[in-house]
Amino acid sequence: MSADSELVITHPEKILFPDSGITKGELASYYAAMASSILPHVRGRPVTMERFPAGIDRKGFIQKDVSKGFPAWLVRVEVPKRAGTLWHPLIDDVRSLLWIVNQNSITPHVWTSRVPELYAPDVCVFDLDPSREEPDVLQSAALAVRSLLAELGLPSWIKTSGSKGFHIVVPLDGESDFDVVSEFAHGVGAVLVQRDPQHLTQEFIKADRGERILIDTGRNRYGATFAAAYAVRPKPGAPVSAPCTWEELERGAVGPRTFTLRTMAERSARVGDLWADLHRHGASLVAPMEKLRALLSDEDWRAALAALGRKPKARKPSA
Repeated sequence: MSADSELVITHPEKILFPDSGITKGELASYYAAMASSILPHVRGRPVTMERFPAGIDRKGFIQKDVSKGFPAWLVRVEVPKRAGTLWHPLIDDVRSLLWIVNQNSITPHVWTSRVPELYAPDVCVFDLDPSREEPDVLQSAALAVRSLLAELGLPSWIKTSGSKGFHIVVPLDGESDFDVVSEFAHGVGAVLVQRDPQHLTQEFIKADRGERILIDTGRNRYGATFAAAYAVRPKPGAPVSAPCTWEELERGAVGPRTFTLRTMAERSARVGDLWADLHRHGASLVAPMEKLRALLSDEDWRAALAALGRKPKARKPSA
């Protein structure tokens, strides 16, 4: 390990995944080994840490701000919030990646934009969040997202979420702000729901979803995050949010938790970084937005936005 990446992992023997005996030291070794694939996808993006000091069987917490208790060498970025600012850490090298791990942070969650262009996302993210496990329905939903994006003239990449669904990503040219990207993503979601209302929904409240898959487009708002590519998730077995191919999805070779911390080394050696050229394909949203608007009426837009903004409410017990 080079001098600029040296960092002592404290308490490497601490067990973070009790079901499989995976320790903090093993987690750090995974991130160090995968750094060359991870860093291009996270560099410059404000990071939110998901920390589990007592392991995943105990309640963890989210940390965005590192105003205090950080090493002098750690690069940070100050970002505005409603009341003041936050100082997010940045993962720009192996040492900063391992510092995040040393905070018992299992999953780095990252913004869709990078410094210095914090208000200009360079990816648009669609998060498929199933209400129940139905692999065939989930596969069809992911392929429907790809198909609609292609219809709008956009390429798309896919990765397992490491949780329940898939993340589908469109690389952008950085010329649209958060409002435009968020509106576009939500419009795409609205068309998808129109085309398959039996299986898809934009209802954010779980009680309103039924057994449908949520097309979650909220990852595209200012300050929102998504699990970084190759991030380990705090689930039994240490599943990884790993890039995969559309062909693997089509033949049913991958599911949301197919890849794990202990299997990624073999996969990485075999397939490399499947997202290596993603950012060479940054697309404009100007023409795709025009095509999208032709598919939705003003009432469609209003209904879709209402579903996104609906609040939980007290419900009478069913008879």
